[in-house]
Amino acid sequence: MDVLDIARWQFGITTVYHFLMVPLTIGLAILVAGMQTAWYRTGNPRYLKMTKFWGKLMLVNFAMGVVTGIVQEFQFGMAWSEYSRFVGDVFGSMLAMEGIVAFFVESTFLGLWIFGWDRLSKGVHLACVWAFSLATVFSAYFILAANSWMQHPVGIEMVDGKPQLTSVWALLTNSTVLAALPHTLFGCFAVAGAFLVGIAAWKIARHHRESAVDNEDRGLWHASMRLGAWVGVVAFAGLAVSGDVQAKLMFSQQPMKMASAEALCHTEQPAGFSVFAYGDVGRPDCESVKSVTVPYLLSYLANGDVTSEVKGVQELLPEYREKYGTHYPDDPRLGELAGEPIDYTPNLPVTYWGFRFMIGFGSVAAAAAAGVLWFTRRGRFPKGRWVGPVALASIATPFLANVFGWIFTEMGRQPFVVVPNPNPSGVDGVWMFTAQAVSSGVSAGEMLTSVIALTAVYGVLAVVEVFLMVRFVRGGVEAVMPAHPPEGDDEDEGSEGKQSDDVLSFAY
Repeated sequence: MDVLDIARWQFGITTVYHFLMVPLTIGLAILVAGMQTAWYRTGNPRYLKMTKFWGKLMLVNFAMGVVTGIVQEFQFGMAWSEYSRFVGDVFGSMLAMEGIVAFFVESTFLGLWIFGWDRLSKGVHLACVWAFSLATVFSAYFILAANSWMQHPVGIEMVDGKPQLTSVWALLTNSTVLAALPHTLFGCFAVAGAFLVGIAAWKIARHHRESAVDNEDRGLWHASMRLGAWVGVVAFAGLAVSGDVQAKLMFSQQPMKMASAEALCHTEQPAGFSVFAYGDVGRPDCESVKSVTVPYLLSYLANGDVTSEVKGVQELLPEYREKYGTHYPDDPRLGELAGEPIDYTPNLPVTYWGFRFMIGFGSVAAAAAAGVLWFTRRGRFPKGRWVGPVALASIATPFLANVFGWIFTEMGRQPFVVVPNPNPSGVDGVWMFTAQAVSSGVSAGEMLTSVIALTAVYGVLAVVEVFLMVRFVRGGVEAVMPAHPPEGDDEDEGSEGKQSDDVLSFAY
């Protein structure tokens, strides 16, 4: 492999790994803030225990997210310096805002929340967890704004061949980010909801087998499980609506990505949505591909009209060649691609199946959440040795849906790292090929060494996170709460649960 391929693998591996942490942190932070709010308003000790238990798991995940996220920003200078030079005036502003929010606002209020249980009033302490939770949302917003600019450049003018920012407001109100933000947040809630359901159901099933759970703890796990299921159902409804909005934007802004999502090689009017295809999806002529389709659905998803035309890959290729060139520049920095023909077709098997895996895993997760609500109504709980393992396995489904969604989003815009705008809402004449973005002067050996090193480190971090998660989940509520309320505190009156630092357990 050449430097470009290795650099893409490195960014893909580290980004997917990091994004496993992000949705759980954002979704769980807001749910934990809601749990503490319930305790603040009612004084019910069950909500305090829920806050402490799920908050501890959130902190483990947040710490790993910070460690892995730092690498992401360093990569722009190490592996993608040409990209950084091209978009630095635009991209840097969003990364700066995200850095300020993430490393100042988030860390400040998270620290106050961790160490402030017996030092701050209940109201101030509650405000700290909400400030931290909302800061995670704004942090995601700025990152999405940067990514959305790559998908749909706005708010800039070209000066000496490079984009210069003219309107931060245009960047923050880009139609692409306004559609991506709610879709991403609903995805975060789907992940957090499944996390609550899976662990709580496993705890109940385990205690059923061991006959070692009292009514109070069983009520806590049952409440957590039901909360997670309701969050999951609502989240997947939101994902369906926001995903429809994104599909319509994709149709107008990135028609090649829309065609590649369907492996639609030839224009159709009306166009049906492919549920399943067999044959060689990777061939751009699609001669051997057979597909099971839902008539008219793709036309509706694309333009809200069941009779709309959706252009295929073969019809789009001449348009792209005419607008953006037929060959790469004869530049030595492009290596083997210098002067070679440009392939404007994304990897069709990856985009086609990535899109379906996203929908498929999301649908399974939504069905699981709805099933939990049905089978646990009126305090019921299904019996059987399969319940615990199935509950834990179900946690993976929304994670996988999120990952495949991002793989489709990023792979579907290739060969561009900054996508040109056929849509008049963006700035025309702004694009960058991925082959032009990789760092010059870096050898394949150096890049491969960094991939191996980072993958090994991330593997170790994965083991550490799983170990900590398993340890704290097995420890249960008892690991985060004292066996008896401290003398002088009255749980029934909603005391602040003052504890010494050795039993607080947040301050590890």
